[in-house]
Amino acid sequence: MNDMKEKLSTQYKEAVQQIKTAILKSQAKALAGVNQEQLALYYGIGRYISDNTRKGFWGKDAIATISRQLNDELPGLRGFSQTNLRLMRIFYEEWRALEANSSVATDELQIANGGEEEIHQLQLTNYEDFPVIAFMSIGFSHHSAILASAKSLEERKYYIQLCYDQKLSVDGIQKKIAEDTFHNQGKMSNNFITTIPEYKQAFRAIQMFKDEYLLDYINVEQLGERDEDIDERVIENEIVHNVKNFIMTFGKGFTYAGNQVHFDKLGHDHWVDLLFFNRILRSTVVVELKKGAFKPSYLGQLSHYLHVLDDEDRLEGENPPVGIILCKDADKTFVEYVLQDYQRPMGVATYKVSQEKLKELLPDEEEMKKLM
Repeated sequence: MNDMKEKLSTQYKEAVQQIKTAILKSQAKALAGVNQEQLALYYGIGRYISDNTRKGFWGKDAIATISRQLNDELPGLRGFSQTNLRLMRIFYEEWRALEANSSVATDELQIANGGEEEIHQLQLTNYEDFPVIAFMSIGFSHHSAILASAKSLEERKYYIQLCYDQKLSVDGIQKKIAEDTFHNQGKMSNNFITTIPEYKQAFRAIQMFKDEYLLDYINVEQLGERDEDIDERVIENEIVHNVKNFIMTFGKGFTYAGNQVHFDKLGHDHWVDLLFFNRILRSTVVVELKKGAFKPSYLGQLSHYLHVLDDEDRLEGENPPVGIILCKDADKTFVEYVLQDYQRPMGVATYKVSQEKLKELLPDEEEMKKLM
């Protein structure tokens, strides 16, 4: 029994030296506090702990013992508590597929026992369809929060990119996960993934728009008119009069550029219902208003407008314009089917006014009888 304790004690001391060496070398390389160096280190330590606790002969108190001795060896050391060492193990075990499925470079840190074991620090050099920059840029605490609550690979990729793009705090990303933002994203029917080449830009565009907008501040007095143009123009005018509310409804970064904006192309007039610029997307956003249900012809018209704006209006450094059809009703499955035919970034959302506002707009029972 004593021999076993001595053997474990020796192994723990060796482990402390291995991790201590890796820490010191990592700190020397990362004097500027580069986040990816910390993540690479934690991944390597996580692998080392995983191999020895899952497959080796370390005892059940190994991680606690190693944590205490590390703090004795490096007074003032932070971030290597028993809890954090366990989180490092989780970090490695949940992401080790990165090494199996991608081109990965490792920084091999030789250790005292002649190189039979090494602590490898992960450095991703190439990984298709994976947010590498975002992964290596967000903090370890953010990673731990994501791994604790997001279970599928796609969810994790999504929250990593979201965390990076929106510069979220740990509390912020936990709130997004609690709200199940992943499953509520991109509800608006769109073709952004296939028409916007850059993954990050497509992701931002998907995040930008909702599938339905409540325009409860508009006063559509002529709602129900048969003349479609009149109804759409009324809605448009009400939006223009309440453009601040409309922008707040749509989200961050929107600047109003005008309504019924005129473009001339080859002697033909084009009138864009609502024109915005979005600083986050670095794109002009065209919003076309439609009174009734979605029709495939709306996308053809919108695509043409985007083509004209791309030729006549886009400045150097800006991304191609994005178009949104805002209509009263839409069959999402049908819309997504039709969108496949178009090569310009477009989406279809619906709008509604509150039931209270609708009641205000409807005539009372006596007036209805007179009208009938």
